[in-house]
Amino acid sequence: MRGKERRRHEIDEGGVRLPTFLRMNMNSVNETTYPVLSAITGRWSPYRFLDQPVGNHDLCCCLEAARWASSSYNDQPWFWVVAKKEEQQRFEVMVRCLLEPNRCWAATAGVLLLSVMRTSLKHNHQPNPVALHDLGQASAHFALQASELGLQVHQMGGINRSFTRHTLAIPEGFEPCTISAIGYPDLGDPQTQKDKEHARRQAASRRRKDLVSCVFGGSWGETAQAVTKTV
Repeated sequence: MRGKERRRHEIDEGGVRLPTFLRMNMNSVNETTYPVLSAITGRWSPYRFLDQPVGNHDLCCCLEAARWASSSYNDQPWFWVVAKKEEQQRFEVMVRCLLEPNRCWAATAGVLLLSVMRTSLKHNHQPNPVALHDLGQASAHFALQASELGLQVHQMGGINRSFTRHTLAIPEGFEPCTISAIGYPDLGDPQTQKDKEHARRQAASRRRKDLVSCVFGGSWGETAQAVTKTV
């Protein structure tokens, strides 16, 4: 079965057929200047999630996409700690790893996922200067695969790193980096004042700076001709 056909007939592990708007990407949520993959135009970061579990198969598809990211020396300096909402004790611990402003809305997600970076290279044990870059690539792979499956990911740098390291027994030489909230976005009418604030943030205009402001040619600040011409 092809990808789109599969998503149209997707049934979660509990045997419940998910509504179409949850299984399919949100069309044109990101207005790009040039054509890109639909997983990119459909990716966004919710502040509200439905009370809907994330199936292990879809979660593993996202982790598999992350696993195949490129990395310097094929070092693969990425690791993850997973807490699903139905794993109540683990999930509550992961919520406590977040800083206070993130806890109330992130706790509605189906999965919380801690990303961890190994700071040294495996082959020579020297510091890896691009470990964070490589973890970032893997995290992007994860988020785009989630978008393709009708899930969404909201990545947060607002975590208590010392508490996270101690509570989750992160060893020396490894750095806890972000926690991602993963689930099906809640697009319904907000019921509480706090919910309304999250809905407002969720519906805010999505913008990115122009390519000409961040892509240079030859030297810093010099406009790259490649991005000044329409393709």
